[in-house]
Parts: sequence; C-alpha cells; structure tokens
Amino acid sequence: MYGPIFFVTILGAFHEIAAASQHINKDLTNHYNARFHVYEEPYSIDFTYHNYEQMSRFLRTTSLRFQNLTALYSIGKSVKGRDLWVMVVSSSPYEHMIGKPDVKYVANIHGNEAVGRELMLHLIRFLVTSYGSDPYITWLLDNTRIHILPSMNPDGFEVSKEGYCEGGQGRYNARGFDLNRNFPDYFKQNNKKSQPETEAVKEWVSKIQFVLSGSLHGGALVASYPFDNTPNSLFQSYTSAPSICPDDDVFQHLSLVYSRNHGSMYQGLPCSPSQPGFKNGITNGAQWYPLTGGMQDFNYVWNGCMEITLELSCCKYPPASDLQFYWEENRVALIKFLAEAHRGVRGFVIDENGNPIERASIKVKSRDVSFLTTKYGEFWRILLPGMYKLEVYANGYLPRDVEFRVVEQHPTSFNVTLYRASRHPGEDETGSNFYNGNRDHINRDHVIHFRPHSGTNTASETNSGIFSSISNGFNSFVNNWFG
Repeated sequence: MYGPIFFVTILGAFHEIAAASQHINKDLTNHYNARFHVYEEPYSIDFTYHNYEQMSRFLRTTSLRFQNLTALYSIGKSVKGRDLWVMVVSSSPYEHMIGKPDVKYVANIHGNEAVGRELMLHLIRFLVTSYGSDPYITWLLDNTRIHILPSMNPDGFEVSKEGYCEGGQGRYNARGFDLNRNFPDYFKQNNKKSQPETEAVKEWVSKIQFVLSGSLHGGALVASYPFDNTPNSLFQSYTSAPSICPDDDVFQHLSLVYSRNHGSMYQGLPCSPSQPGFKNGITNGAQWYPLTGGMQDFNYVWNGCMEITLELSCCKYPPASDLQFYWEENRVALIKFLAEAHRGVRGFVIDENGNPIERASIKVKSRDVSFLTTKYGEFWRILLPGMYKLEVYANGYLPRDVEFRVVEQHPTSFNVTLYRASRHPGEDETGSNFYNGNRDHINRDHVIHFRPHSGTNTASETNSGIFSSISNGFNSFVNNWFG
C-alpha cells in the first residue's frame, strides 16, 4: 500500500518539431532545477509552524538530500486526501535491520495540538545532521529504525489557530471525530465509526513490529502511560484510581526516562491552578482521566508495542516564537526515550534446523500479554533488571519455557529453539503439550490474556442509559481541556 517516494527523471531527447522540443527542454530544465536545487541551499528548518504543503516539501527535501539515512512513505490519506507522511531515519532506511528494533513517534493526532508536529520536523533534521559526528546519534541510527509520523491529523491542523491554548477548533478530523477515541478498546466496546486516519495507523502497525512508541499531544505537561481506560463503573471511573497494566513497572520507567530528561516535566507542576500536578511528571492514564478508544492502549494490547502519551505544552497551539524553547526542553528526552527500545530481552525463535519461526507466541510469565515473532523469528521485550521466564508457543511445535536474567548495562540476547510435536491421528491438539495456534484476530494478532485483578481494576458491566450519557458528556468536557 505504501512505499518509498521516488522522483522520476525524464531522460533522452525528443526530435519532433522545434516548438515541441523547446517545450520539452523547458520542462526538463525545471525538473532538474527542482530536484538538485536542494543541494545548493543550506539545509535547515525554521522555528515556525509549517502547513501541509510546507511540511511535505521539507520531508521531500530531506529524503533527497539524505538518501542513505531517510526514506519517505505514506501510510494512507486523511479525509480530505492529504498524505499521512512517515519518515524513516536510520542507517538502513529502506530495509528492516534483522535483530534491531523499529520504533516510532506519532504527533498531531489532535490537529490543534501543534507543538509535537514541529518538534518531529526538528528531530528529523537533528538526527540526519548529527549522524557521523555525534557518537550517540550514530549508534542509535545504526541500531534502530526510527519512524516519524509528524501529523496524523493534517486536516485538523489546517483549520487550527495559532495562539489558541484551549478549545476544540481543529482537534477533530474533517468528519468531526476525535482520532484518539477511535481505536479498538480492551475494556469497553467502542462504537465510534473508524476513520481513514485511524485505519491507516492500524494497518501500519500491523505490518511493522514496533517495539516502542510515543504519542505526542499538548494541553498539559506530563508523560501518561497505560491503561487509559478502566472497567470500573461510572462513579468509580472518576475517583482518580489507576488502571494497572501487567507492565506497569516498565511503563513507569519509560515515562520517567522522558520526564527526567525533559527540561521541566519532572517537576510535576500543574499548568494552571484548576489542573492537577503530577508527581515526577508522570501519571497513569486512567488515574488522570479515563478514556475509551485511545491509541496507546491499542498499541500495547493489540500489537505488543509499548506506547506512552507525551503531553508537551500547557498551551495546545502556542505562538511560533515559543517553538525553540520547546525544542530545547524536549530534544534530549526525545532521543533518550527511543534508546529504551534496547533495554530488556531480544532474540530469535528457530526450529531444530535453525530456520526462523514466524508468528510464534511470546509471553513473559506473570505478564500476561502475548505478542508474535516477525517473519525472521525476531522478538523484543522491554524489561527492567531481574529474573524472568519466557513462555514460547508455535503452531505444530512443543511449547517451551526459558528462564533468563535482565541486567542494567545491556539487553539480554538468546535464541529459543522449538521442536516439532509428534502427534498420532486423532490426538487432541489442545492438550498441555501442544499449542494449536488458534489466533483468529486481526492484524498481527498480539493478544492480551490477563483480566484485571480485584481492587482498583474490578470489572463491571458496560455503562448504559442515562449513566452512559452522563459519562459521555463528562468526557466531552474533559477533552476540550486536556489532550
């Protein structure tokens, strides 16, 4: 559906009548000037807001100038037909580096939250111009493929207004849908009609095994982590109770990595007296306020990708004169966060002949979130130092448990060999020694198997009737104030 952007060069001479020849020569001259003029001008980007055409021009210019470090592709189109551009920045931009993780940033999911959109353009410029001279950036790009979607909601951005710190103008897509309430939800049924921007992201993450992700927003200053939603009843939903996921320790760590490397987020100061402060600049999403259909929960539950939400500015669309300040506040944090993809455990699942096993199910015991290996048999799991047990299953193979230790200094690497199961005709394939591989889910089938424990996460029936209406009204009120 999507691939690199190629610029087609017309070569050769056309010997027709003189007028036609002159016309063609003029077109060729314009084409070559457009292509190679980018090498004559200094490569830079101003601290100003860039509309869709300006953003697209910058991305194309970057892809031409840094062809060995970047690849530009579109994952789909917005309601109004604008491309959802993604730029890969890596020393291997066009091909997955076997054994090395893919990570991503997604910005401007709410069109009027504009800071993240501009920060992504500056991050691209910083990465490509630092490669080869900055050892840390060089290492990061040599060992990671970074995918950057600067604007998931280009239609909303085009109708947003600079200087508007609050409100909802431009927040939604061109059909009036909140894209961060438009994804499948683990806890409650999401009846919102799926939008083209959401469908594009869902297909995108189904095809690439992303290990780590950041969703960039505005309207607060905090790093928020899963779960965003809760199974609790209406009146329990707004009592500031966290909704704890199986990897709560890792998500808190990832959030703290961003917060502590940020210029001021770690202080946890509220944006206004009417808003809460956040200890260490982080929060559980549901403890802040619950929402249904959020992107970070979808990434984690459906795709095994650990995503947090980064609220980067108290003002949603601050004056352009503030952008350089926000870049300096976030520059180190944006880079250090992505490097966390190299923490934990990684390896390959192979058969007895050394061949990779695709779609093997991987789960860390007591962290009941399963995810699948890639076509190369690769797996990654971000974990903090400690002892763990990996549970590995694959269709037609005997399951296997592997104990391992994670240390602070570097990721733990190993291969898991699975052996084919010998079965007699009529044998029950669902027995304890044989994994049937019964995965009928959409996309790459990363499945969450846990159910919340009693206490702060007690499941209850879906809200309905007047209580559902009250809940929806409250959510609409909250949405206009927060990201």
